[in-house]
Amino acid sequence: MDQLALLFIVLLGAVITVPLGDRLGLPAPILMTLLGIGLALLDFVPNVDIPPGLILPTLLPPLLYAAVRRTSWRQFTANKRPIFLLAVALVFVTTFCVAVVSHGIVPGLSVAAAVALGALVAPPDPVAATTVAGQLGLPRRLVSILEGEGLFNDVTAIVLYHVAIAAAVSGEFSAWRAGLDLVLSAVVAVAVGLAIGWAANKLLGLLEDTTLQIGLTLLVPFASYVLAEELHGSGVLAVLTTALFLSEYAADADDVLTRLAGHTVWEVVDTLVTGIAFGLVGLELHNALHTASGRWGELLGWAGVVVGVVVFVRLLWLLPATWLTQRLHARRDRDEDIPTTWRETVVMWWSGMRGVASVALALAIPLKTDSGAPFPDRDEIVFIAFAVIMATLVFQGLTLPWLVRRLGVRADTGREKAFEEELAARASKAARKRLREIEAVEDLPEELSEQMLRRAFDIGLRISPQMGDEERREGHDKRERRLKRARRIQSEMLSAARHEVLAARSEPGADPEVVDRVLRHLDVRSLR
Repeated sequence: MDQLALLFIVLLGAVITVPLGDRLGLPAPILMTLLGIGLALLDFVPNVDIPPGLILPTLLPPLLYAAVRRTSWRQFTANKRPIFLLAVALVFVTTFCVAVVSHGIVPGLSVAAAVALGALVAPPDPVAATTVAGQLGLPRRLVSILEGEGLFNDVTAIVLYHVAIAAAVSGEFSAWRAGLDLVLSAVVAVAVGLAIGWAANKLLGLLEDTTLQIGLTLLVPFASYVLAEELHGSGVLAVLTTALFLSEYAADADDVLTRLAGHTVWEVVDTLVTGIAFGLVGLELHNALHTASGRWGELLGWAGVVVGVVVFVRLLWLLPATWLTQRLHARRDRDEDIPTTWRETVVMWWSGMRGVASVALALAIPLKTDSGAPFPDRDEIVFIAFAVIMATLVFQGLTLPWLVRRLGVRADTGREKAFEEELAARASKAARKRLREIEAVEDLPEELSEQMLRRAFDIGLRISPQMGDEERREGHDKRERRLKRARRIQSEMLSAARHEVLAARSEPGADPEVVDRVLRHLDVRSLR
């Protein structure tokens, strides 16, 4: 089997594991990791031959951009305190604790190398956490915090990692210089992210074709990441800034086709790239087995200790951090998403799964230092990092659904339903207001005016049938039954039309471009 065949198998697995995970009640990223592990154990499957420096720039930008599309800047600002405690403070604390312990138990491991190990295992994976948590029906406030933590903790961890690697390679370290690099990296990243977001927003306005607009959005996260890294900024923070900017300023409420098509395209990209990323995590078992040859007891002992530090430091940090956030929340009476019970705190703790970023950073460790000597204990660091990923991603990921059911942590569906009804009422009210404005400047027939008014009410009722009174709901239900019948008949008519047009493709002299153009017109008509 060659590398291309392996890539095809991983992509096929990314597609298959989604419905399989739904049927088994398991997250697709966990199944992809297990598939990668299974492939790595087969003798005829080759080791993955990807330059370590390409893993982060290739996989992280689309994954981060897709994740940000599901959230908003308002959500981040509302949760800035818990996100800071997890994405910044906890990363520092975990890095420090892992560095101290690993430096003490691994013979010959330098302080800088130990800090690099701590930094690369400190950040929970944003894709794993949000994908797993999102499928379990957790309260939205917990998912929001996990999303914010997962998206921003990579920024802190990667900067710490680069500082530690530079110190290990050069043999020199300056705390003042490291702090300055951290600040400059963030400033450059935000500036690049805003600049790319502004430029992309202007280009989207100039490109009227839906295909070109979606194509531009596929390029934007890579451009933001690469440019920020070239200017010695944080590529991760730059992508987040660009995505948040576009989500706020590039949304056109009336561009329905672009929104629907873009959503579909990014769902496909997210599914395939996530599958590749977590398949790669499992395939790295090849390297772990090679490193541990003849040293299983020693390496597993070190790895077990580091896993314990990573897991329990998160718990010991979450307990007082949650208490402090609750106290500040109560004192300031802010609309902030926080865990409200010890059960939710436990779920937050067990959701700290490591993944793609940790693998990429471990593989990106240089082979040699500036002096030409081998990087200190590189193989040991890679093995320990892989063990942490497997323990947190596979074990915690597989047991998290059981833990959630056991603790009875569920989303507040009543609150979500109330918000849905509120939005439905606002939408209907906005439609009626616009109708009155039109009536003020246009002479509408009474019959047409009454028909449009009913449709304005129907906008809200279709979103939330419970918002109207009983008489109005009954009238809406009757109209809906008539409309369903009309739509069924129209659907069958359009289906016959599409079959006829598609059959013309194989007729002699038929121009396939004209056929496809007519077919697209019928397809768009079918969506109305």
